[in-house]
Amino acid sequence: MTLVLAATPLGDPRDASPRLAEAIGEADVVAAEDTRRLRALAATLGVTPSGRVVSFYDDVEAARLPKLLDALRAGETVLLVSDAGMPSVSDPGYRLVAACVAERLPVTALPGPSAVTTALAVSGLPTDRFCFEGFAPRKSGERARWLRELAGQSRTVVFFESPRRLAATLAEAAQALGGTRRAAVCRELTKTYEEIRRGTLAELADWAAEGVRGEITVVLAGARPPSASTADLVAEVVARVEAGERLKTASAEVAAASGVSRKELYDAALRDRAVRGQD
Repeated sequence: MTLVLAATPLGDPRDASPRLAEAIGEADVVAAEDTRRLRALAATLGVTPSGRVVSFYDDVEAARLPKLLDALRAGETVLLVSDAGMPSVSDPGYRLVAACVAERLPVTALPGPSAVTTALAVSGLPTDRFCFEGFAPRKSGERARWLRELAGQSRTVVFFESPRRLAATLAEAAQALGGTRRAAVCRELTKTYEEIRRGTLAELADWAAEGVRGEITVVLAGARPPSASTADLVAEVVARVEAGERLKTASAEVAAASGVSRKELYDAALRDRAVRGQD
């Protein structure tokens, strides 16, 4: 009578643990995000599920809950697997885990591959403190608000993105956070065409504009803590404006690079310009 969350390989089936193969063969019920991929993985591992195999993807997750809970109450072992990585981390599973916790039904996990921690480890960015944001918002307005929230985030940020939207997201991130903010784009982790691109947001946006395919995980450097006074930052903004930049653009990029509020810096620069105009 246990719900077992089992991490599956991100791409290379050799990353599967012996415990995963054993669990697939012994579970009373295997709930899989994609039953075809589960059976293909099982065949590769040389194991045949002895229990019932049911689909458990986003559109059917709520409808499947009652019978899976019934199975657990009856003393059966339910194995939950997603297409790749750990179930419930931007994959189906959270509702089932929450329901089990509410009923005090046992929940455990078979640890294994995770795109989040794998991308973080190879990014070359700080790993001591980080946050995971799931998938970037699809709509441009929501994405803009989300990026504004990340402007002052001092922790390294990990998020997923669709290859179709990657170029737009990176370009908007460069505009909102500053083109010099460091990042890494991890594509097809552990698979044949794995690619890890590291650079500034501006550089990565230019690269992605040519088109990108595959599963994408983005790692974004945190904002640097303020190291200069407001007066120093305003002076930097003024110098950039005098060199030909728009005030709004200069304020946004200096604020993003310095970890201060873009609005506060912009307002301070406006006040400085007003004072200069009176002199």
